[in-house]
Amino acid sequence: MALIHTLHILNKTPGHARSLQCMDALRPGDALLFTESAVLALATQQHPEIDVPVFVLAPDALARGLGQCPDGVTQVDFPAMVDLTAQAQTVISW
Repeated sequence: MALIHTLHILNKTPGHARSLQCMDALRPGDALLFTESAVLALATQQHPEIDVPVFVLAPDALARGLGQCPDGVTQVDFPAMVDLTAQAQTVISW
């Protein structure tokens, strides 16, 4: 049984149309994973207060000079990212 209804994997920069669509699509039971350029939302404080678990792919955050994540954001490595996808009933890449 899936623990996450929908895992939203976002790789778009803050302010990108897809990023905004992703934020609008979040529902209770979902989770959000920032990858690639989306991790910049954590540095610029351009992520809204959302009531779903938020994850960031640690290698992408590190590559962009982000060492510390805000409270409530969990850094994950590639094996943990795979685990998240296995826990999700649906995965949407934005």
